[in-house]
Amino acid sequence: MSTTICQVMGFIVSSLGVAGCMVATAMDMWSTQDLYDNPVTAVFQYQGLWRSCVRQSSGFTECRPYFTILGLPAMFQAVRALMIVGIVLGILGLLVCIFALKCIRIGNMEDSAKATMTLTSGIMFIVAGLCAITGVSVFANMLVTNFWMSTANMYQGIQNVQNRYTFGSALFVGWVAGGLALVGGIMMCLACRGLIPEESRYKAVSYNASGPNISYRTGPYKVASGYEPETKIRKGTGYEEAARSEDGRRSYPSKHDYV
Repeated sequence: MSTTICQVMGFIVSSLGVAGCMVATAMDMWSTQDLYDNPVTAVFQYQGLWRSCVRQSSGFTECRPYFTILGLPAMFQAVRALMIVGIVLGILGLLVCIFALKCIRIGNMEDSAKATMTLTSGIMFIVAGLCAITGVSVFANMLVTNFWMSTANMYQGIQNVQNRYTFGSALFVGWVAGGLALVGGIMMCLACRGLIPEESRYKAVSYNASGPNISYRTGPYKVASGYEPETKIRKGTGYEEAARSEDGRRSYPSKHDYV
């Protein structure tokens, strides 16, 4: 029961994480204009991964997509690629996880196959979460670098200083979504252990005697081997070899045997 609960909870948490990654990628507010030095402005600018927008004080908003790909910074394109890879891996992980749920029976699928699919989906969710967290962190590092460069130029009195941009709401959505996908993937990997059949985890080992003709007697600590030399009895008076008795002591010939 605990395995099923862990698997279902991992599926739900991972689904929320993948959905959050998709929402964060589509949002336009990855970077917003910093209004610390100019709180009253007629124009407010914010940018996303796919377009930049301008919102006027009248409420009118105009957005323009980026018409170039090669003209964008390399780190900006890397962030796009990381988010897309995370979304694709998350969707594939969800498809695999649906068929791996223990509460869903499809034909005669064995528990070992479900365990393998659960582990595969968990690894996909972990990689998707890491891609999302890495992409958002790289974009945040770009914003921090540009922010302090603009601040330094501002204090040096350089004219035509560009607007400073700070963290947008999409960054926080991406961080949370990547964390959820990562946690969900870990839960799926933990649930995989409970789906492995018991006989495959604990295999009995039988030990056989190496000699084919070894027999075991019922008496304590007495073992007879088929390879021991047989007792030979010579014909004639007084030439019988003493045989070993059952209690382990040797019997000697009596006086009447030599008569």
